[in-house]
Amino acid sequence: MKNCKRVAEGRVRESAKRHWTVSVGNDSGLSRRDFMGAAAAAAVFTIVPRHVLGGPRHIPPSEKLNIAGIGIGGRGSRVLSELESQNIVVLCDVDWRHAAGTFRRYPKARKYHDFRKMLDKEDKNIDAVTVATPDHVHAVASMAAIKRGKHVYCEKPLTHSVYEARMVANAAREHKVATQMGNQGQASEETRLMCEYIWDGAIGPVREVHVWTDRPLRGLNSVYWPQGIDRPEGSWPVPETLDWDLWLGPAPWRPYAKFPGNKGELVAYCPFNWRGWWDFGTGALGDIGCHRMDPVFRALKLGHPTSVEAALTRVNHETYPVASTVHYGFPERSGFPPVRLTWYDGGLRPRRPDEREDGEQFGTNGILFVGDKGKMLEHRLIPESKQKEYGKPPQMLPRSPGHFIEWIEACKGGKAAGSDFVEHAGLLAEVVLLGNVALRPELKEKLTRTKLYWDGPNLEFTNMPEANEYLRRDYRQGWSL
Repeated sequence: MKNCKRVAEGRVRESAKRHWTVSVGNDSGLSRRDFMGAAAAAAVFTIVPRHVLGGPRHIPPSEKLNIAGIGIGGRGSRVLSELESQNIVVLCDVDWRHAAGTFRRYPKARKYHDFRKMLDKEDKNIDAVTVATPDHVHAVASMAAIKRGKHVYCEKPLTHSVYEARMVANAAREHKVATQMGNQGQASEETRLMCEYIWDGAIGPVREVHVWTDRPLRGLNSVYWPQGIDRPEGSWPVPETLDWDLWLGPAPWRPYAKFPGNKGELVAYCPFNWRGWWDFGTGALGDIGCHRMDPVFRALKLGHPTSVEAALTRVNHETYPVASTVHYGFPERSGFPPVRLTWYDGGLRPRRPDEREDGEQFGTNGILFVGDKGKMLEHRLIPESKQKEYGKPPQMLPRSPGHFIEWIEACKGGKAAGSDFVEHAGLLAEVVLLGNVALRPELKEKLTRTKLYWDGPNLEFTNMPEANEYLRRDYRQGWSL
């Protein structure tokens, strides 16, 4: 834990040093033709392995990465499609029916069920991995790859627990691998504009921010996935193409089962409806928080909060509440006053601001900055008349070549990607997931009388020791970080 403290303190000191760009090209001045000629001459005497030429865990910009995908159905397939400029050489999924389309798209890629066996067997054949499994497997899969010196792209949230986020970020630092979390909005123009308006003083010092999402609802009349339900009784036959034990991974064992879904139809935990279950997902906060809180962290240069508290609908020991609000208190930072960040989900949202004119959409998802001199909704000042009068702020940040390109170039020796685990994503995930501790049913009685006080560097709540139990989880036998 002392090591965690040193790492976290260093991260707080460097919180303003966000990496927005990656370097491009070969700085050596040696042309590809000259290099290839020299390499051919050297081959007369010896054959030099590629990893020696490129350096440990680094690949020359002129070469393609050899990438393995872990969790390749659904979102995992879309992630790989963004990386097709490189070599997709290995595919791993526990449900081969769900992954069938991805297998067809990359017919030459070798196929596996278990990522641990895949990494053991393919260690010398891959440079990087993508992780797009359910949340409860993110940390163990990412850590297994990082310890082998593989570069890692992991979907949001980075991990299932606060402790895992700290450990994965520490490992990425130790092994010096290139990393990127899957919150692609961080590379957007809108994120940069939010920062530039705030830093230009367009709304004055910001002391209050509101972030909201409709999830697990889907707009006004539907749902993405169920929450607020109990565990289904009994068990159902496991599909022949699914390895249920591997899908459970480090989570406690339970039988495969189905339960009422969006329109009352029966659905299973996988491939999608795992998000609302404590054992597998991280609820609406984990699903969207790393997307929507990211620009707030950057614009206000946030570090660790000092407190967290929540209000929520009925919750049980199986699934997250249908709706909740979570309040984070952040202390004063250099040049920034203390700020209160409030999160809303399940259709809840802040009061409609007076500056939002009647007839204008307030939205089922949004970010509202409240400053001493005005307000900003997403990346536009409100009311619209103020936006037109102010115009664009001066550009203070370089623009991104693209979320996935950032990671590719970081893997080849460029600067850290914008949502690198060490510099940004680890801390962001920790803070987002703190909110889920405040939602725990085991703590709801005590949390009616106090908020949770957080000591980020020491990774502990200072006023409620029993809450620290929910910063991490036990793994099933055979699984570890």
